[in-house]
Amino acid sequence: MSIEHFDVLVVGAGISGVSAGYYLQKHCPAKSYAILEGRDDLGGTWDLFRYPGVRSDSDMFTLGFSFRPWKEAKAIAEGPAILQYLRDTAQQFGIGRHIRFQHRVRSAAWSSEPCHWTIEAEAGPDRQPVRLTCNFLFLCSGYYDYDKGHTPAFPGSDDFQGKLIHPQHWPPDLDYRGRRVVVIGSGATAVTLVPAMAEQAAHVTMLQRSPSYIVSIPGEDRLARMIHRFLPEWAAHRILRWKNVLIGMYFYHMCKRSPEKVKKFLRHLIKKELPPGVDIDVHFTPRYQPWDQRVCFVPDADLFRAMRDGRASVVTDQIVKFTKNGVLLQSGQELPADIIVTATGLKLLACGGIRLSVDGTDVEPGKCLSYKGLMLSNVPNLAICVGYTNASWTLRTELACEYVCRLLNYMGRHGYSTCVPRCDPDDAEPRPLLDLTSGYVQRGSDLFPKQGSQAPWVLHQNYIRDLFSLHFGRIGDGTLTFSKGGCAGPGNSMRSFVQWFWLQKRK
Repeated sequence: MSIEHFDVLVVGAGISGVSAGYYLQKHCPAKSYAILEGRDDLGGTWDLFRYPGVRSDSDMFTLGFSFRPWKEAKAIAEGPAILQYLRDTAQQFGIGRHIRFQHRVRSAAWSSEPCHWTIEAEAGPDRQPVRLTCNFLFLCSGYYDYDKGHTPAFPGSDDFQGKLIHPQHWPPDLDYRGRRVVVIGSGATAVTLVPAMAEQAAHVTMLQRSPSYIVSIPGEDRLARMIHRFLPEWAAHRILRWKNVLIGMYFYHMCKRSPEKVKKFLRHLIKKELPPGVDIDVHFTPRYQPWDQRVCFVPDADLFRAMRDGRASVVTDQIVKFTKNGVLLQSGQELPADIIVTATGLKLLACGGIRLSVDGTDVEPGKCLSYKGLMLSNVPNLAICVGYTNASWTLRTELACEYVCRLLNYMGRHGYSTCVPRCDPDDAEPRPLLDLTSGYVQRGSDLFPKQGSQAPWVLHQNYIRDLFSLHFGRIGDGTLTFSKGGCAGPGNSMRSFVQWFWLQKRK
């Protein structure tokens, strides 16, 4: 088996992977890299989810890349438009030629003697074994399982004679025109599906065990249209991006500092949108504080419009069992359904499900601490891209990619082959990495690395703090341990010399 060697291997070709490709090309042009993608196309989340109405839950001025501004009128964009945006970005910057599709990474083993990672993958539809090596491994595979979502074991589900669907596996030929639909769930997926399906279905019922916070926002940013008329594109994009960053940070800060005031404000907004007769206390007053779970944003109040038009409704109750014709509830009510959609959440998956090992010893991410929300304690030459839970994923993705490039160049300038964030987890005060109480987060919390109580082991949910830490902060901060040693890949001595020569010219 022939073995290819790269300076950097990126796993995943979604927003994070495309961002990694751009920054590696910009800041580390002498380094070779490849992006390994298990699916047939790039896009990650935006290629996977195909359910009706799928859209961003962040504005596109922050979810889009800073290096390729979003130019469409819609601030909240639909999935196909985002996927096309990612494809166009990869093509424009030549990132696509570095992507290897249908490469499913199964394991990554670090060896200190040759000083590199050995990647075992399966390639193509027949899953042929492939082996690659790299000096640095960058995991951009997200945080949930792409193969299956979370579906509780509902009693009587085998008795239901209609169609039972999870949004993560949406049938492309599903015809729901004139059908009665029950969507189980109250999160972002449910509040997206309900108004989208209500346009053609006979009626759509959102069945929730408990309510979520739902906020209506404009689908189009009128200020953006005005600013673009008077300012150059680069200036308009920076203003709009920072405007949305600061508004989001302010809203999150208020939710944490004055939750009762925010609850009162959100209740006032929702009450104006609801049709008469809907009990706001039962259906739209959550039991938790704002931003203990993600807030659901609905563009132009589309969920509430569907309810006012009588095309959709919300029921808050417990499921007893599925019946032949629908769902039996604890109240005794039976919801008739031709189609049931279980929008019951994601299944979390740490490190893309890749088995990691260092010098023959398996690495358990759940027992590691997260250095700057980016690297694993005591694991060499590895970074993991994790976005924000309270803001756009891309904001932190770009900071993480830029930091990795700074780290690689720092190592190159000083002749280092290895970097390891050193920490004894027994001396730390580990806390969950993700600060949400959502069910899907709690179910998978033990799989993920922990954060500590003090920097640099804290994952800040704050863009400005991360900007100073990742963009401006010192690489040699005393926590990262560096060492020298030969780590050129097989047959790459000439390329190593070229890289060294290029770095000398940059000094």
